[in-house]
Amino acid sequence: MTPDRLPAIQKVTIDKTGINALLVALAKRGYRVLGPALRDNAIVYDDIASVADLPAGWTDEQSGGRYALKRRSDGALFGYAVGPQSWKKFLFPPVQTLWRARREGGSVKVLPDGGKVERYAFFGVRACELHAIAIQDRVFLQGPYVDTHYKARRENAFIVAVNCGTAGGTCFCVSMHTGPKAETGFDLALTELLDGSHRFVVEAGTVAGEELLLELPKRAAPPEDLAAADAVVAKTAASMGRTMRTDDVHDLLLANMDHPRWDDVAGRCLGCTNCTMVCPTCFCMTVEDSSDLEGVETSRTRRWDSCFTLDHSYVHGGSVRTSAKSRYRQWLTHKLATWIDQFGSSGCVGCGRCISWCPVGIDITEEVAAIRGGKG
Repeated sequence: MTPDRLPAIQKVTIDKTGINALLVALAKRGYRVLGPALRDNAIVYDDIASVADLPAGWTDEQSGGRYALKRRSDGALFGYAVGPQSWKKFLFPPVQTLWRARREGGSVKVLPDGGKVERYAFFGVRACELHAIAIQDRVFLQGPYVDTHYKARRENAFIVAVNCGTAGGTCFCVSMHTGPKAETGFDLALTELLDGSHRFVVEAGTVAGEELLLELPKRAAPPEDLAAADAVVAKTAASMGRTMRTDDVHDLLLANMDHPRWDDVAGRCLGCTNCTMVCPTCFCMTVEDSSDLEGVETSRTRRWDSCFTLDHSYVHGGSVRTSAKSRYRQWLTHKLATWIDQFGSSGCVGCGRCISWCPVGIDITEEVAAIRGGKG
């Protein structure tokens, strides 16, 4: 969202009662409130109604091919990095009906392509994820053809960001200049403080955020709270689990299309598509047509796809990329190099999901460093 004017409210401090009031206020405004919740031994994004639904006192341990939850010694509500899901699943759903048609007598009637568009409130959005949403905005909204389905969801979304107080073992947002502090793209932003008193520093980023903030129990944030919030972000920035040199990565990859490292990584890659499914910016899709057995109704559906599948590059006569080497190379060079040519920014936000959720622990930062010759 873009503010009509700069918010006049200064940063304020609230406690968990204020967090509850924020969730209630969002629900009263008609938003479907989505935020972090514990499910299936992971922190995922699900419907939440109160502080009791948040993963209080939990953190995650992440490394190549490994994700595990662990208890913290405090009651932090946001004491984890990022899980297997991104907000992409709500703005760009895995399955989307584009249109349906039904034969009625001698004519064909085109039916609505879906139900009511929900108004989402995303609660607990990290800085890297704000950048990922901005990247998808460029893909779906700022090109010559606007995706109307994405637009309808995006323009109604309310975003509550959270500045990171914990860096995951596979995070490298500092390298990508996408975190850990939320700078733009939010309605409200929280920083959790745990230094003896559990509280949150809150700032408004839009007029809508400012208006909602007026309804919450709060107090003006004292200088010591502002300093503590800055210290939280600085500590997180200094404790990244990974790094990637990015000043030369565009030219580096495009100049090394025949580097032997591509064969090395292809020997490990399973082609499972996990990296693209968990990536918050990947947007590959396929379209399927189907009809009922009576031949009365038909529909066209869009589904997530991956450049790691053999069929993704299929044209008449066969697939263009028949080897795992060519498919991995396509993914990495597009993500870090030609994405810049296409959209004006990298397609990577440094969230580390592709590293954590790769079954064999392939690490994008290691692959870039290896192609550079181990110097980056």
